[in-house]
Amino acid sequence: MASVLTLKNVTKRFGGLTAVGDVSFSIREGEIYGLIGPNGAGKTTIFNLITGVYTLTEGEIVYGDDDAGDGPTAVKPAVTLAVADPYGTGFVADIKRRFIFRPKKPSDIANLGITRTFQNIRLFKKLTVYQNVLTACHKSATYGLMSSFLPKKVPYTNIVFPWFREQYAEEVGINIKTENLLKMMGLWEYRDMQAANLPYGLQRKLEIARALALDPKLLLLDEPAAGMNPEETLALVDLVKEIRDKFRLTVLIIEHHMDLVMNLCDRIYVLNFGKFLAEGYPADIQNNPEVIEAYLGKEETDA
Repeated sequence: MASVLTLKNVTKRFGGLTAVGDVSFSIREGEIYGLIGPNGAGKTTIFNLITGVYTLTEGEIVYGDDDAGDGPTAVKPAVTLAVADPYGTGFVADIKRRFIFRPKKPSDIANLGITRTFQNIRLFKKLTVYQNVLTACHKSATYGLMSSFLPKKVPYTNIVFPWFREQYAEEVGINIKTENLLKMMGLWEYRDMQAANLPYGLQRKLEIARALALDPKLLLLDEPAAGMNPEETLALVDLVKEIRDKFRLTVLIIEHHMDLVMNLCDRIYVLNFGKFLAEGYPADIQNNPEVIEAYLGKEETDA
């Protein structure tokens, strides 16, 4: 199965602190991966490196696979998202590989098909629920800023100007897409509510809906169950699986709710103190003594 994302010896240092140290792993298309570890393990730092929020100290991040098949979910050709820039020059030149690279911006990475949610929710708080998703859906619009201000219909009629028919149809499609996403996430009845007034758990769902509006191939979810009660957390398992199947996505999820991780993920990667600790299927991780020790601590023995 083709790889969607590959991290190669990824390291991130903040001064003398190594937040992520020499981490390597690969994510295959169509699966749901968990990224877990105690607080401070470097999980969100990994997300920030993938999405261009942070620059690499060492290593390389590659999106896609040159050997991917021709299926509808294949990410091909491979694109380098980030390469270490040790001298802070703003670009990396590798003469042997005939390779000159400038770091990708977060907007570039989103356009390539990687979207995310955040540990600390980042919504347009003063916009309505509907407007939050509609704004993201406009990424796929093909018309320009000026034409968006011009009337599409003849005043007081339902007649569309011929030269605006295509744009009008596009706007109708964007509104239908917004409606469908809100209904799928169980947010349609809250569509006119200001995002800041939503309960915390529903704000999490709105952030997922907005990320989906950008048509990703790889969806990064940072603690999506935070603030949800046990029933909502269990429902989220089914929802993420539905999202994966319906949108033909690959998902990488950071989560502290172990019930959700074990019931949701196909494979799990574990970090501890910024280092790669373990990988495997949920049952393997659940019984891994090193993982248990990282979470619960090592039992002291009498001398």
